[in-house]
Amino acid sequence: MEKLQNAFERFDAYNKRAPEQMFHEGMSYPSEYFYALKLYDWVKKLEPDASESLLLASRAQHIGRWEIARNTYPDGRVGYLKWRSDLSRFHASKAAEILGSVGYDQQIIDRVKQIILKQRIKADDEVQTMENALCLVFLQYQYDDLIAKTSEDKMIDILRKTWAKMSDPGREMALTLTFSDEGKRLINIALNG
Repeated sequence: MEKLQNAFERFDAYNKRAPEQMFHEGMSYPSEYFYALKLYDWVKKLEPDASESLLLASRAQHIGRWEIARNTYPDGRVGYLKWRSDLSRFHASKAAEILGSVGYDQQIIDRVKQIILKQRIKADDEVQTMENALCLVFLQYQYDDLIAKTSEDKMIDILRKTWAKMSDPGREMALTLTFSDEGKRLINIALNG
C-alpha cells in the first residue's frame, strides 16, 4: 500500500500543476486534480474491489492534460481525434514514468497503460469500468456547464454517444445523478426521442 500511496501523491502533485481551476462547493481546485479525485471515487463506487492497477489508472487517466493544448491541432473531427490519441499516449507514458519511479514492476505498469489507453474496451471489464467512471464524471461535473455552450442537437448527440460508451452499471448510476431541469429534458430526449 505504501507504493500505491506514493504513486497517488506523485500523480496528485503533478495534476495540482494544472493552470485551470475548478470550483466546487465553495472550494477551488486545479481542474485535473479535481477530476482525478472524482474519477477515483467513481471507480471505487462502481467496483468496490477494484484492482490496484485500476485504482492507479483512475488517478492518472488524464495526468498533465493541459500540456497538450487542443488548439495546437487542426479544427474538426480529424484534428480532435488526433489530439485525443496523442493525449492518451502522453497520459500512459507519464503514468508509466511515475509508476517506475516509485518501484512498480513492468506488469503493473503495462496494465495501467492498457487501462489508460482503453485497450479492448468492450471486452475488458476494468477498461469498461474506467469508461463508465469517465462518463459519470462528465455527467456529474461538466454536463450542465456544457449545455450553455452547445446547441441542443449537438448536446443530444453527445448524450447519446456518452450513453453508448457506458455499460449497464454506468447507465444505472447515471440515472441516480441530479441534473438541472434543462439537463433532465435533454437526457429524456436523447434516451427516448
